[in-house]
Amino acid sequence: MRTLVLNAGYEPLAVVTFRRALVLVLAGKATVVLEDGEPVIGATLTLARPSVILLGRYVRVPHGRVVPVSRRGVLRRDHHRCAYCRGPASTVDHVLPRSRRGPDSWGNLVACCVRCNNAKGNRTPEEMGWTLPFVPGPPRGASWAVRGAEQADPRWEEFLAAA
Repeated sequence: MRTLVLNAGYEPLAVVTFRRALVLVLAGKATVVLEDGEPVIGATLTLARPSVILLGRYVRVPHGRVVPVSRRGVLRRDHHRCAYCRGPASTVDHVLPRSRRGPDSWGNLVACCVRCNNAKGNRTPEEMGWTLPFVPGPPRGASWAVRGAEQADPRWEEFLAAA
């Protein structure tokens, strides 16, 4: 089980294990905002099973969290759809090929199917007569900024949408 941690201002911070969430609640550093299922019953007390917790003190978060570029991240950003034919994507393509000094960056990588990747080869989309349906760039949103929110619990939607 995983628990969403909210800062004192209700902005999402991270996703932690159920055990870590219980420790924060028991230490008085957090309160349970949203319960999940049956309560946790101990020898001397009963606690709500936390799905979302709120920290009692504000934690300063450094600005400019950079999401590292990864194959999995590019596929997730593009919803596993090929940037050229919109079919299912299983690989990543460099818009400006690596052989032409195309960087491994969010702005140069797109999800791609094997067929389009092989057809494109060492050329740019313009040379193929293809157009991208979007301008590739770094991903945005709370599910990217919050560590561990890749597979967000549907009950967290209202808290993640606020970010």
